[in-house]
Amino acid sequence: MSKKFTASYTHQKPDVRFNSDLVNKFINCLMVDGKKSVSTRIFYKAMDHIKGRMPDADPLQVFLAAVDNVKPSVEVRSRRVGGANYQVPIPVKSKRQLSLSIRWIIAACRSKSGRPMFLRLAEELMAASRREGEAISKREQTIKMADANKAFSHFAW
Repeated sequence: MSKKFTASYTHQKPDVRFNSDLVNKFINCLMVDGKKSVSTRIFYKAMDHIKGRMPDADPLQVFLAAVDNVKPSVEVRSRRVGGANYQVPIPVKSKRQLSLSIRWIIAACRSKSGRPMFLRLAEELMAASRREGEAISKREQTIKMADANKAFSHFAW
């Protein structure tokens, strides 16, 4: 009489304000030391700041555009062939694109200092939605590296 477990018990609820799974995932990635209430407050204050700076734009659309613009299409992976290491360009799966995008946006915010986190996050999201900023330059750098190593693409597994 054992019950079968389904994948539904691991599903996180969408966030309260925007009812979005992506926002909830972003808040969870933003979280440090299990302090979800702090990361939630940072995210929502950043959204309020975006609303104040861009009154004609929906903050959720700015966030979605930023995440979408930062997603990389290709990346390089090290591959050892015959005693030499090659940087082999491979296409990125959609789930990894999303996680890289979120990771790069948060890393860009954390690399800056001197201002509150919600301001840094708001600025980076607005910049990424305009295809500017540190996270976008990380994406471009990754794509350039993959393009430069196109000659080794036949080593892809």
